[in-house]
Amino acid sequence: MLTKDKKILIVGLGLIGGSYAEGFTRKGYEVGAITRSRKSVDFALEKGIIASGTTEVTRDYVSRFDIIIFALYPHIFIEWLEKYQDYINPGALLTDVTGVKVSVVYKVQEMLRGDLEFIGAHPMAGREVYGVENADCRIFNGANYIVTPTGANTPEAIETCRQIGEVLGFARISQLSPERHDEMIGFLSQLTHCIAVALMNCKESHHLVDFTGDSFRDLTRIARINEEMWSELFLLNRDELLSQMDLFAGEFDTLRKAIREGDTDTLKQMMRTSTLRRSYFDK
Repeated sequence: MLTKDKKILIVGLGLIGGSYAEGFTRKGYEVGAITRSRKSVDFALEKGIIASGTTEVTRDYVSRFDIIIFALYPHIFIEWLEKYQDYINPGALLTDVTGVKVSVVYKVQEMLRGDLEFIGAHPMAGREVYGVENADCRIFNGANYIVTPTGANTPEAIETCRQIGEVLGFARISQLSPERHDEMIGFLSQLTHCIAVALMNCKESHHLVDFTGDSFRDLTRIARINEEMWSELFLLNRDELLSQMDLFAGEFDTLRKAIREGDTDTLKQMMRTSTLRRSYFDK
């Protein structure tokens, strides 16, 4: 259970890790952090986002904590556990914020010591800025939070992971298998980022700034993208993302054909369907 006596360690103090830290600190939890940048640690300490922090991974520091939340790129997360899992206190609960699950969850659970438990989670929140300097736990208000348990997880760990979402203020907490998570994220997040990136690559757009309206700005907001993180996420979820891209390409081709052939009925039907389905998101 996520009681106030549980000490929480954030590994990776960027935007999401920093926002987690701020949210838990505001709710009265003792929060520590490990991150590569001394500047980030000093900023978080000065602003009261964390109670302690370090750039060095030591047994003495890591073993103080009961819950560890990894806000790292997937490959760095795996490497961290390979090097330092022996430092973790027996019985500690591990979770993450990683945007892909099948390629991460099973590997972590397989490599982890028997006296530790890892359960995946994904906060569906973010901004087009980076670093703890932009941390703001309010980004979780009204957002969705997904827990991705497997058969290796205990009911207690699942409940604690759900409580993390509750404490941080997420509006809706869902539970999906890693496979179902990656299918949904492939469509809802990764495909949309691909579309935004492709659209911005279509034309040199500097001169278009003077002419655009809100529709283009809204559609391409997420084209301001962290290429290191998102390229890794795309490739880790390659098969599912390609499937979603094929689905989109098929619908786009249908729309293109209707326009080419002057098929007003198909155009209007597709628009009616899109209007109806988009209305679900406004409720």
